[in-house]
Amino acid sequence: MPKHFDYIIIGGGLAGLQLALEMGRDRFFEQRSIAIIDPEPKNTNDKTWCFWEQGETQWDDLITKKWDAGLFYSANEKLQLDLEPYSYKMLRSLDFYEHVRSKLSHSPYIHFIQDEIKEIDKASTVAYGATEAYSTLHIFDSRLPSDYLEDPGSNTIFQHFKGWMVETTTPVFDPSVFTMMDFRIKFKDSTSFTYVLPLSPTKALVEFTFFTPFLTEDAIYDEHLSKYMKEILKTDDYSITETEKGIIPMTDYDFHKHSSPKITKIGTAGSWVKGSTGYSFKHTEKKVAQIIENIKQGKNPDEGLIIPRFRKYDAIFLDVLKRNNEMGEKIFTKFYRNNSPQEIFKYLDEETTFKEELKIMFSLFHPQFLVSFFRKIF
Repeated sequence: MPKHFDYIIIGGGLAGLQLALEMGRDRFFEQRSIAIIDPEPKNTNDKTWCFWEQGETQWDDLITKKWDAGLFYSANEKLQLDLEPYSYKMLRSLDFYEHVRSKLSHSPYIHFIQDEIKEIDKASTVAYGATEAYSTLHIFDSRLPSDYLEDPGSNTIFQHFKGWMVETTTPVFDPSVFTMMDFRIKFKDSTSFTYVLPLSPTKALVEFTFFTPFLTEDAIYDEHLSKYMKEILKTDDYSITETEKGIIPMTDYDFHKHSSPKITKIGTAGSWVKGSTGYSFKHTEKKVAQIIENIKQGKNPDEGLIIPRFRKYDAIFLDVLKRNNEMGEKIFTKFYRNNSPQEIFKYLDEETTFKEELKIMFSLFHPQFLVSFFRKIF
């Protein structure tokens, strides 16, 4: 017989654990059994999340570092970004995993299960794992569909990167300022840049990042990171203490269409990742809050999670970048030159009015955007 739970969360990553955490905090879910099922123990730092927010929030005790100022570099231009009242914050995934487990470990109704879900019977709402089967009233599923890259109606590019945590013997970094994008070192004919999160004058996470339709081999990242350290930071005297790699799909594919009355897709699989940037942390917080409220009001959990017009904006941007990937530096330079960080953050948080959105769109104007507008809207 399957093990039964009121709710099953498939995936113990960002979306699954934020959802479990909020359920565990809300008295509405008291004495409701919840299972978080993941094939991995989540006991390593497998990624770094960065996000912006205003003031003090629930995540501040977990933050590794925050910045109130940033920099943007094109090949020929330097822009200073004054973020206040926002701060840009860095959170290591292991700190997040441990925080959620510690908060939920006291509850007899919340269960962490290490298993890999292979199949879901939609009629009976039974999830079949590699070792056991689990029945439930509702499933929250963070697994990606296997065929989304084959969808002819959507555009996908990949945010893929490798980061070095470096330590230098002499001061190299200004820990009060992070670098959002630096295009002075890039891979030919592509949207590629370096991202720098300085933790001290001698320590920083330096990542080389692509927004491209293609992936690349490990040596390409290392080559450009080495070049950045030598030519931009002017140092050969450093050690690499940690590395991290990642691939984030930036897509207008409608992952959320796979939700059903008893299965809600969450995280990347629920279209929660911002298609045009790959940012997900604060979007996840908002989506989780909406799900909790929907359940308490007797609605479908996924009601109102997606704002269609922002999906269209992302689709147009992705279409331009996929067809003209070499344009990325020009597009992002216009974005940061012609808009304040506060306007940018509000837009990316999907909190702007239509008038404010028009201002953003006109600031990026290029004939290719008109081509993509008609391709994606009509």
